[in-house]
Amino acid sequence: MEPTTIDRSYRRDDRGKNVRRIQEWLCLHDLHVAIDGDFGPATEAAVKEFQDAQGLPVSGVVTSQAFEALTAPMAAVLQPIAAGGKTTGALAGAYARRHLQQRPREIGGQNRGPWVRLYMNGHEGEAWPWCAGFVSFVLKQACATLEARTPITLSFSCDSLAASAKQKGLFVAQPDAPNRGAIPPGSVFLNRRTATDWTHTGLVLETGPDVFHTIEGNTNDEGSREGYEVCARVRGYDKKDFIRID
Repeated sequence: MEPTTIDRSYRRDDRGKNVRRIQEWLCLHDLHVAIDGDFGPATEAAVKEFQDAQGLPVSGVVTSQAFEALTAPMAAVLQPIAAGGKTTGALAGAYARRHLQQRPREIGGQNRGPWVRLYMNGHEGEAWPWCAGFVSFVLKQACATLEARTPITLSFSCDSLAASAKQKGLFVAQPDAPNRGAIPPGSVFLNRRTATDWTHTGLVLETGPDVFHTIEGNTNDEGSREGYEVCARVRGYDKKDFIRID
């Protein structure tokens, strides 16, 4: 099933996976209910509040129209962006900005919720940190727009992204100051723990002599590698390696 569609209408006393999906999206719209798969009175009340705010019929029943409204943020990021002569990296940055505008974040527990499943091809849970999944998703969107092959093998693993970049000659070990300007927008950064182990990744929007700007998944305002959202950050170059996309 597509992430923005539902198989039928759902109402009070329904149960199951699709009720959980409805509850997740209600929470993402700041109408916080238990995500338990049980369409009880609290879920019904939240649905009515959402319908009223959206100018929909206030029935408490989640029709396909209501679910479309719930999932509108995800539908927005799935719309193609016109290439307009952009490079792969520039398009990846444009897609990443569009994702950022829709506030993708976890809901229902660590590495869980519809956004995580989107970036991780249906996977979710503690074993599925999703920073590399986010990077891979926006790169895939950019390459699909250009009808081009991805420059590296996409992966949910930071280490695998690095290995593919090395194989294809696109890996840049921590650049010194004179070479930082050569890292083009749309490149990928990697937090290096050791020479063969990377713990976090994100997309580079802009580089300067001392800092660079990013959009990252599975992070937060503190820059944790196990965060909960997509956000923009400013980072220094210490222990950072890069993958050139263009």
